[in-house]
Amino acid sequence: MADAKKFYGTGRRKSSVARVYVTPGKGKIVVNGQDVKSYMPYATLVMDLSQPLEVLGKADKYDVEAFVQGGGFTGQAGAIRLGIARALLEAGEDRKALKVAGLVTRSVTAIPDARCVLPVIFILPN
Repeated sequence: MADAKKFYGTGRRKSSVARVYVTPGKGKIVVNGQDVKSYMPYATLVMDLSQPLEVLGKADKYDVEAFVQGGGFTGQAGAIRLGIARALLEAGEDRKALKVAGLVTRSVTAIPDARCVLPVIFILPN
């Protein structure tokens, strides 16, 4: 299966960035060279990041290889989830099902830069 098509998706959540490659396969998920169950400390995070595959009913039809950096485990799981959803869209899967489940939209939760927020906080009325 060396000539199998790879579908690519980028996911971002908080300060985490994930590069995700989806290929037709048996449902194996690998994160940074490790099995997802050994990489992620909680089963809920594993369920969260595999949600796009579950919504489409294709959990055993695609292999996922993700390279993620930055942030904590929750942000990384969210970034991988968005990356999987985007890669599945590139593969031609049903956009409407992913959109209804809320898996296509990037979360805007991020820590704002203190230099931008502090001047607004300290403006006092005369």
